[in-house]
Amino acid sequence: MASSLTKDSAGTAGSEKTFFGHPRGLATLFMTEMWERFSYYGMRALLPLYLIAPNGLHMNPATATAIYSVYLSLVYLLAMPGGWFGDRVWGPRKTVAIAGGVIMLGHLVLALPSEGTFFAGLGLVAIGSGLLKSNISTMVGHLYDGPDDPRRDGGFTIFYMGINVGAFAAPLVIGTVGENVNWHLGFALAALGMGLGVAQFLLGTRHLNERSLVVPKPLSADERASTLRKSMIWLGIAAVFYIGTVVTGVYTLNWLLVPITVAGLVIPVMVLARIKRDKELSETEQKKMSGYIWFFVAAAIFWMIYDQGGSTLAIFADSSAENSVLGWAFPVSWYQSVNPILIMALAPVFAAFWLALNRRGKEPSTVVKFSSGLVLVGASFFLFLAPLTIAGDGHKAAAMWLVAIYFVQTVGELTLSPVGLSVTTKMAPAKYASQMMGVWFLAVTAGDCTTGLLSIAGVDLNGTGIVALQAALAVAAGLAVFMYRGKVKALMGDVR
Repeated sequence: MASSLTKDSAGTAGSEKTFFGHPRGLATLFMTEMWERFSYYGMRALLPLYLIAPNGLHMNPATATAIYSVYLSLVYLLAMPGGWFGDRVWGPRKTVAIAGGVIMLGHLVLALPSEGTFFAGLGLVAIGSGLLKSNISTMVGHLYDGPDDPRRDGGFTIFYMGINVGAFAAPLVIGTVGENVNWHLGFALAALGMGLGVAQFLLGTRHLNERSLVVPKPLSADERASTLRKSMIWLGIAAVFYIGTVVTGVYTLNWLLVPITVAGLVIPVMVLARIKRDKELSETEQKKMSGYIWFFVAAAIFWMIYDQGGSTLAIFADSSAENSVLGWAFPVSWYQSVNPILIMALAPVFAAFWLALNRRGKEPSTVVKFSSGLVLVGASFFLFLAPLTIAGDGHKAAAMWLVAIYFVQTVGELTLSPVGLSVTTKMAPAKYASQMMGVWFLAVTAGDCTTGLLSIAGVDLNGTGIVALQAALAVAAGLAVFMYRGKVKALMGDVR
């Protein structure tokens, strides 16, 4: 994106220049996020294909889907402790700089042609992504004069465009090199992308607000010692346990995958239960949390299906789709560029559509939008039954079937995801205002871990029966939310 720099008499964030009328620091964060997403989505597009490829790790599709799902769930699960590190230990700016380095190191480890180091690389990327995810958004907020700054929403819109620009370009570049040249060279390109992101972040930090250097609530000496001690104890227990399984010869990959997937389902329940049981919350806040649980469960079902676009659908495309248009063949990983380009094309349309309906007093409520998103993601898997049937008859399914599925899922995402982010901030109890965005990410974790557990159990997620069952579950959940919209609205109180 070409920058548009003009004089700004306000001198926002210590700079006299602006970025499309916004603080100059937004350009730094935009580019950092763009390159981080470039590395993340590029590697993600290659991951399931590399896992099943004969010249890759040559795993079966169920194992590949389990690994992919667990990896995604870890990224979102670690967003909460990542935000905690920014708030209590390093401050947002230092946390993002360190996170970028960890991500780059993870991709470099993935680039090594060794199965033994592969999972270590995945772990490093997940840790780095968790550290970066919450803190970079916090720094965007720091660029503006509080929540009432009229430029704030526009700034976040530009920032999120960086996500989609990086996500669109990544499969086209990294996917092509990984599939057609060398898998590990593709992973190395992801490392290069993150390296560029870290370099320009460090060069552009002078344009960021000084608040990003501050640790909002630093740990006391006693808290630091206690946290370190507890962390070392749990790390020691894990090390002893896994060394024991290796030494005794009983270790399999499931010893790693199952505990993570179970934790990804248990932790969201524990977090919601802890907030719900907090006696310091007012009666109104308690009711809002009860209403929020409806949205949380619905979102988990949505993401369970939606995130299979990078695993179940990609694996199907690799084996059973005619990956060409008008005789022009393209790599399987390119399907992962469909969603971000549709997001960039459709998001302004949806924003204008909701605004037009609002002016006429006909904009759907949050509950109706949420239920629509669930029905749409369910419809996408009902649509998936068509190419599955074609492949079952021994034919290759046309690429446009998959594009159509991604299109329906993207429309569902635009109906549900922005609304979910908004309702999370609006319904958050004051005491947990800064933590609730992490709670929203836990819905993604729960959805992906459900997919992971199904795969670990050996369920063929490309089977027509399980696809139809998931589709029916999503549609039923959407209809249930719609039917009980009166009750949910009552629990929401003044939130609309």
